[in-house]
Amino acid sequence: MAVPTYTASGTKAATPAKLDPKVFGVEVANHQLVKQAYETYLANGRENLAVVKTRGLVSGGGKKPWKQKGTGRARFGSSRNPIWRGGGIVFGPTGLENYSKKLPVASKRLAIRQALSLANESNKLVVVEKIASKEGKTAELAGLLTKVGVTRTALVVVTDKTPELVRASANLGTVKLAAATYMNVYDIMNADSIVLTSDALKAVEAWLGGTK
Repeated sequence: MAVPTYTASGTKAATPAKLDPKVFGVEVANHQLVKQAYETYLANGRENLAVVKTRGLVSGGGKKPWKQKGTGRARFGSSRNPIWRGGGIVFGPTGLENYSKKLPVASKRLAIRQALSLANESNKLVVVEKIASKEGKTAELAGLLTKVGVTRTALVVVTDKTPELVRASANLGTVKLAAATYMNVYDIMNADSIVLTSDALKAVEAWLGGTK
């Protein structure tokens, strides 16, 4: 099991990189675990901003709209009743809801291995011997990605997110920079190409290869 390897200048290397089948060759019977890890990532990043007012928080409504009997209309004690326009909201979000989800570490890592295996089956993996940007120039990184055939959304995986690489990728809206041991299913599944340095590939295999 091997993938194309390129030099730091973007030319194709003579020897392709070999992949660990325990990480990049996992059989995926169904996508249930990958889906669960994907949804967990989104849930844990969700901001709880929605807040509505109940009838006790809406201003006004202190005076009874009309007398209790004799009008022929239904009895009401407040114009802030939930069934009235301008009234309070029943069972709405309070801003205290907890939308976070938990996934065991073993399951999370298995989901990442499955996602990487699916990416490998789709020929999305590219290995570059080294990615360096001495001055943090965006053009350098963009030129390298173009040379290795990456033209759409890409996940660039390195061992160390240096300030220069962070600055070089910041202005590329289709490029996400990630450290090898901080990859997640969401970024893997959303990328059209996954570019790993040779050192990052070793780090990923050491991180995920020994887990069950």
